[in-house]
Amino acid sequence: MKVLLLKDAKEDDGGQDPYIRELGFCGLEATLIPVLSFEFLALPSLSEKLSQPERYGGLVLTSPRAVEAAELCLRRDGGTEVWTESLRERWSAKPVYVVGSATASLANKMGLDAEGEHCGTAEKLAGHICSRESPALPLLFPCGALKGETLPKMLKDKGIPLESLTVYQKAPHPGIQVNLSSYYSEQGVPAGITFFSPSGLAYSLKHIQDLSGSSIHQIKFAAIGPTTARALAAQGLPVSCTAESPTPRALAEGLRRALQPPHC
Repeated sequence: MKVLLLKDAKEDDGGQDPYIRELGFCGLEATLIPVLSFEFLALPSLSEKLSQPERYGGLVLTSPRAVEAAELCLRRDGGTEVWTESLRERWSAKPVYVVGSATASLANKMGLDAEGEHCGTAEKLAGHICSRESPALPLLFPCGALKGETLPKMLKDKGIPLESLTVYQKAPHPGIQVNLSSYYSEQGVPAGITFFSPSGLAYSLKHIQDLSGSSIHQIKFAAIGPTTARALAAQGLPVSCTAESPTPRALAEGLRRALQPPHC
């Protein structure tokens, strides 16, 4: 049974995207099509802030892109050596809060001991942060241009200082229409389509509707989390599956129940 995942590929240590592997275990033939591209912003400002860990009580990283922005800063002007020699250890002495396993994995590869991986949403992460002792110094929060306000508001209400810096913005992937058209012409209408963000939904839905035609009612639509599920519902689309957490295994289990393929 064929399913479409609207995300870019991220190979793990085994050389395979973990979503492809987990869905394969359930007899689902998954194809990845990226629908977002990213432009990184304010990297000099982020570099300056990362070079001064003594000013902050910790880091908040709610997306893989935020970690990638930090990595880009480290590759600028010989920053990798400085990070390895001193900054990594100084940041590791502070809490580093993350959402989801993908963000945690990237943070760990930087040498940071991340916590909050089990938090599938920014709201849950905010609750986790609020359960800890309030830091005297602000938490550094490199984020996207379309970040939600739930986490900043929850921390503010608890008196936890937060310093946000917009370090990336989303744009439509230039190959959306061509890649989707190729998929439909070669594979036909998929049994299921998973969206990974409201932005990805906004950029791809019209193409999917045009390509699917009357067959769109046969498709099971899935969301990686509640925010994306709400965006699907707002478009009038039935949500057959919302992953319990933003992980390959949780999505595979949700799609398995929605599609009920054999031998899983």
